[in-house]
Amino acid sequence: MQGSIKIAVVGVGNCAGSLIQGIYYYKNQKSSEAVGLMHWDIGGYGPGDIDVVAALDIDRRKVGKDLSQAVFAEPNCTTVFEPEIPETGVRVSMGRILDGFSEHLQEYPDRQTFVVSQESEPDREQVVEMLRSSQAEILLNYLPVGSEQATRFYAQCALDAGLGFINNMPVFIASDSAWAGKFQAHGLPVIGDDIKAQLGATIVHRTLGDLFRKRGVRLDRTYQLNTGGNTDFLNMLNKSRLKSKKESKTESVQSVLGYRLDPDNIHIGPSDYIAWQKDNKVCFLRMEGRLFGDVPMNLELRLSVEDSPNSAGVAIDAIRCCKLALERGQAGPLLGPSAYLMKHPPRQFSDNTAYKLTEDFILKGVNQP
Repeated sequence: MQGSIKIAVVGVGNCAGSLIQGIYYYKNQKSSEAVGLMHWDIGGYGPGDIDVVAALDIDRRKVGKDLSQAVFAEPNCTTVFEPEIPETGVRVSMGRILDGFSEHLQEYPDRQTFVVSQESEPDREQVVEMLRSSQAEILLNYLPVGSEQATRFYAQCALDAGLGFINNMPVFIASDSAWAGKFQAHGLPVIGDDIKAQLGATIVHRTLGDLFRKRGVRLDRTYQLNTGGNTDFLNMLNKSRLKSKKESKTESVQSVLGYRLDPDNIHIGPSDYIAWQKDNKVCFLRMEGRLFGDVPMNLELRLSVEDSPNSAGVAIDAIRCCKLALERGQAGPLLGPSAYLMKHPPRQFSDNTAYKLTEDFILKGVNQP
């Protein structure tokens, strides 16, 4: 029997809540009946073999609560597909705030935004000790977009505590050579940066961009506009927090085209917050190009998905890949899994190549293209 994979999470929002729901949801399913997974088994670990042993947040509606209650606390608003989560014994701890909270959220008291806990913030040594005492093996970063300082704080905590790190947010850790070198030097794996959705706007945009290239269609301009009503979209109303997010999403699409579009001809990024959409994310995509004889064409697409379960299906694979690296003694960025599962990996590959690299990593332990 394989043991469990012990993880800690920073940020108990919709994405973490969907992941935790999924862990319990798939515990009660057979592989022959389960849907919604890219892999049922990775290295002998099933989706239900993940155990959350520590969690941190800054919202007083979550801090101090058992994880089974915190994942359903406001402002979380994602689909509840596994309501029967038993008491876990894991109490959500107060985390460091730093830049993990945008002050403009206080302007929306009627829209269930963050209420910062009055508990004292822990210092780095306290967070590291909490991670060590929990016996966590991997730390998942689910901080809000724009949390540059806070993400680096927790990446350093992972290093100090001896944990693998999965950076689901668009702050560059795995794709930053200095941080990648730190994880390599500490003998720890890192997967990042900025998690892809299982079937979301960016992966669809990439797939269509690759199709245009392979079919000889010249893409001249494109946009990807997203709307949603969760806290992530509300947070991104602060445009100053969006620089790395836009870079991550834009580079993910640019990398498959075979040439670079002028910045004026490609717009990819969040567009607006619509409260009643809650965790439903709607993408409006338009691509304009030229066919044989320079004859113009255009494609328009509308995609509607529940945002957080869409990322949880990817995170559950990232966790198991990171666990395999820990068991094998592999350190630094995991190139295949990062390219397949993340928007801004250390090295971009086509989705077909990234998929093959990930399969080679899982089955053979190969971490070089």
